[in-house]
Amino acid sequence: MGQHTEGRRANMVDSHVGGRVRMRRKLMGIRQDQLAEAIGLTFQQVQKYERGSNRISASKLYDIAEVLNVDMGFFFEGLPDPVGGEAVDEAGQSVDRTVRAFLETPEGLELASIFPQIARGKIRRQILDLVRTMADEVEDEAASGAVRS
Repeated sequence: MGQHTEGRRANMVDSHVGGRVRMRRKLMGIRQDQLAEAIGLTFQQVQKYERGSNRISASKLYDIAEVLNVDMGFFFEGLPDPVGGEAVDEAGQSVDRTVRAFLETPEGLELASIFPQIARGKIRRQILDLVRTMADEVEDEAASGAVRS
């Protein structure tokens, strides 16, 4: 089983790797118990891995990569380079945090899996315009103190 992190708080790297496991598993339509069985663990252990509360050993991460059909580097994509820095978007927010927050919602995950199936760029841009307009309206309502019913 994985090693506990200090003070039961998830280490940033463990949390990131676990989040990438969760995202890939969900995108592939694999349940936690299915992944657990494939790698010889309980689904509770997979839950702990995905939360980052338990550290995934190198051999288990290798097994997970095989089941999820990704290379090992996949789990570390978006992490700051240990000798460099963190990828940042124009607003100064971590790109990884933005993508992770989006994919941690059921709607975001479903949208991310379905959106690439829309072949026509014009339709994808129209959907993006619609979402921007809706977000602007919510922002305007919040700024004016309007209460939504």
